[in-house]
Amino acid sequence: MKKFAFFTLIFSFIFFFLSCREKAGTDALMAPKNSAEKKIIVGFSQIGAESAWRTCNTKSVRDAAQKAGIQLVYENAEQKQENQIKAIRSFIVYQVDVIVFVPIVVDGWDTVLREAKDAGIPVLIIDRKIHTEDESLYAGFIGTNSEEEGRKCARFLQRKYHTLDGFSSKKYRIFEIRGTEGSSPAMGRTSGFREIIRGDPCFEIIGSESGDFLRSLGKEVMAHALDKYKHIDVIFSHNDGMTLGVLDELALRHIDAGRDICIVTIDAEQAALDALKAGKVNCVVECNPFIGPMVMDLAKKLAAGESIPRLVHVNETEFDEGNDLTAVPPRGY
Repeated sequence: MKKFAFFTLIFSFIFFFLSCREKAGTDALMAPKNSAEKKIIVGFSQIGAESAWRTCNTKSVRDAAQKAGIQLVYENAEQKQENQIKAIRSFIVYQVDVIVFVPIVVDGWDTVLREAKDAGIPVLIIDRKIHTEDESLYAGFIGTNSEEEGRKCARFLQRKYHTLDGFSSKKYRIFEIRGTEGSSPAMGRTSGFREIIRGDPCFEIIGSESGDFLRSLGKEVMAHALDKYKHIDVIFSHNDGMTLGVLDELALRHIDAGRDICIVTIDAEQAALDALKAGKVNCVVECNPFIGPMVMDLAKKLAAGESIPRLVHVNETEFDEGNDLTAVPPRGY
């Protein structure tokens, strides 16, 4: 009996050992092939957090990286180009697979991008464009079409003020609040707007000042403009942050925004759409911040040594006082 019990114990142990080996082999076969693959590392330099739009744009990129299983090394430049250049150089030292950055201004990138190219690290530019003497220094761009955003704002004004025969008998005076000097959105929105307005006898641009895409400066510039000009019919603001500052100043002076002064703005933050619904803003042109998934798709291709399109403009829409806004879902920013 004791012998039988002993052999039973031995056979049970052997059976358990073989079962464990068989299960371990099955699990190894079922494990995903990419489990041992090197994780892609992306260095991401954002210009800052100057608005709800920018915060949303950053979140979109970070969330997309996490979902794609990509390690993101993030740096906030705090609105300084020198900080971005330092960040890009740190990415090169860290030997990331891909560099992604939002250039605060268009010029001054050739040297550091050449360093990235010499290190064999592809660069993807997003949201804002650059000027460079050597287009091979970056792989591609994905983001907004700033010129078209400016055109959309101008076309709205034409729809609003032109009479049936194509022109109004009144000349409408426009004051422009531009974004950051030297940035591609400010330059593109200005040129696109003027492309449509130029030669139209209905409109006159009486002044243009930079508000640096900041709410506080938007308020300050609006105050200066109201003190300087006797009459303003239209405010063309390059982003919603500055527009909210405009509304702050108009409220202080008891000026009926949206009626006494027509306001056209770009971004489509929730606060701007709420102001549009309340009749305080007349037109909101979207600048799409939700580009993270597309950015990560392109980063994967670059990390794999594949080519990508040189230029990708994201889809964007517009909202104006003539639209039914009840069905517009919350923006999330």
